[in-house]
Amino acid sequence: MTIALSSGTLPASFRPKQRLGFNTRVSFNDDAGPAQGLRDGIELFKQAERLGYQSGWAYQRHFDHYLSSPLPFFAAVGQHTSRITLGSAVIPMRYQDPILLAEAAGTTDLLIDGRLELAISTGANAAFDAVFGAVDTDARTEAKRRQARFLSAISGEVLHTVTEPGQGAPQGAELRVTPHSPTLRSRIRQGSASLNSAVQAAELGIGLISGTVLHDHDEGETFGAYQARIIDAYRSNWNRIWGTEAPPVAVAASILVGTTTELRDRYAAYDLERRTKGIAASRPKGALAPPRQPEGAQISPVFQGTPDQVIEAVFNDPGLAAADEIVLFLPPAFGLAENIRLLADLAQTVAPAFGWSPTSGS
Repeated sequence: MTIALSSGTLPASFRPKQRLGFNTRVSFNDDAGPAQGLRDGIELFKQAERLGYQSGWAYQRHFDHYLSSPLPFFAAVGQHTSRITLGSAVIPMRYQDPILLAEAAGTTDLLIDGRLELAISTGANAAFDAVFGAVDTDARTEAKRRQARFLSAISGEVLHTVTEPGQGAPQGAELRVTPHSPTLRSRIRQGSASLNSAVQAAELGIGLISGTVLHDHDEGETFGAYQARIIDAYRSNWNRIWGTEAPPVAVAASILVGTTTELRDRYAAYDLERRTKGIAASRPKGALAPPRQPEGAQISPVFQGTPDQVIEAVFNDPGLAAADEIVLFLPPAFGLAENIRLLADLAQTVAPAFGWSPTSGS
């Protein structure tokens, strides 16, 4: 299908994008070190806010050259920004103490004036179990248990009633997480990589963000078609359960706008690396090589080329068409200057064609 790019109108099946975001791993290499990586991460959020981005997301990755603890990072970013929302994408609940996470999340959200958006997941990495400790059930069941406990805690529910003296509170006291941020639960999302996890998000009454790796697709089904089906399942189940329209859905994607020949060549090389190496593509110097891509997993395409080529490709992708928010997935090995260029070129040359407008005051 060919899109008339000059008409200024959106295709009928394409939802106008309410927000534009980006997703960074806040990576560092062996040469500059982690302190510089963290400082560059803060600067990236500052520049994104200046460009009018509504959201910034940071990936959590343990034991590697990436951000392992998003909440203190967001607290720091919040002191340098005032409008952009700060989100995790994603925090695997299998490796979190749900009460401590709820306390840290509430504290962080209050420090940054209610701009925290946490995306959590029920996936797991078997290699981490030896460090975080084994559990009596399988990893996904344990993650769901901790997720439920976390949602109860940030909702302000009573976690325990003191029944005996000497427990650090008077007898009869009802223990809740403090400090409590009363609106935080409405800003929790499920990081969804499959149809089942999207349905679970609807059942829990939390938001949805879909990433760059999906599982359990039908044979022959494209990444975008399956992503659109995941989003539709989330919205239809939300409406069935809650009787209201579902919250806006975010989708992460590699959208690399080549405004010069040199940039187009650079992004085409990344595209090739992504298609040939999968999740092992684009690692900073010193980062661990990930395991082989899981059987049956799909990795999202890279949308790269001239601005008009990128616009047409995005218009024709069912998953991106169905989303309310596009989140630019930044290549992990790219440096600060490269990432700022990606943010600027997307916001200034392509995103307005998707019905997006930058935040006022930018």
